[in-house]
Amino acid sequence: MHRLANELWPIPRSLTGEGVRHTLSAIQKIIPSLRIKEVPSGTAVFDWTIPKEWRVNEAYVLTPEGTRICNFTENNLHLVGYSIPFTGTLSLSELKQHLYSIEEQPDAIPYVTSYYKERWGFCLSHNQLQSLSDGLYEIVVDTELFDGSLTYGELVVEGKSTEEVFLSTYICHPSMANNELSGP
Repeated sequence: MHRLANELWPIPRSLTGEGVRHTLSAIQKIIPSLRIKEVPSGTAVFDWTIPKEWRVNEAYVLTPEGTRICNFTENNLHLVGYSIPFTGTLSLSELKQHLYSIEEQPDAIPYVTSYYKERWGFCLSHNQLQSLSDGLYEIVVDTELFDGSLTYGELVVEGKSTEEVFLSTYICHPSMANNELSGP
């Protein structure tokens, strides 16, 4: 279990995308009878509509001193989930409108998403936020939102009873052991 959690931890996952497929494929190696299914973007499911698929190519902030921070490749929690593309140069005060931290947990990188509102942003520790200096920051959010699908796994285990027991877990949040890796 610990080996699997270590394997799955760094995979960038969201509601949709290759990270979910990669994770389910890893679980399917252990549970070969797991069936992996796809539901196209735009499909109505009860009171919800399957969103577009989201892909991150690159995302980071370049400080006035030339240091790359909030780098998605170093920690996928740095990018607000489902961030729309953006490239530009902003002052620190402008950039702060797109930065998220938790003052009460000054060393933690929060997990923030924007599935249902088009925006972009970065998450960083509150200590790192407090250390940023005035000046111009270069922003790169190279992401894609496109018609794709939502991927999920399903396993039915037949028993002696005709009663049904339904167990559910999810894997859509990245880098969270208590939330995302303990269930699967």
